[in-house]
Amino acid sequence: MPAIEVGRICVKIAGREAGRKCVIVDIIDENFVLITGPRSLTGVKRRRVNIKHIEPLDKVIDIPKGASDEEVLKAIASAGLTDFMKEVVKPKLSPV
Repeated sequence: MPAIEVGRICVKIAGREAGRKCVIVDIIDENFVLITGPRSLTGVKRRRVNIKHIEPLDKVIDIPKGASDEEVLKAIASAGLTDFMKEVVKPKLSPV
């Protein structure tokens, strides 16, 4: 099972969007992927992120490589994951 693949749902673990869920839209190289929330659903903008800043989940949606935000929204709705995507995961804080 490849952890980093197009359509894989992930949680951002770094940055201002930490704790929010996103979908991998494209794989740029071995270190970077293109993700989207979409912003209207989860608040995550379409952007390039380091794979070290996302944590893959066990869910995958069926989207083509480079899918638009509208296509991603339709795939999330057809998979019945709209409420799941809206949930914010509490980021794990390092002990002080």
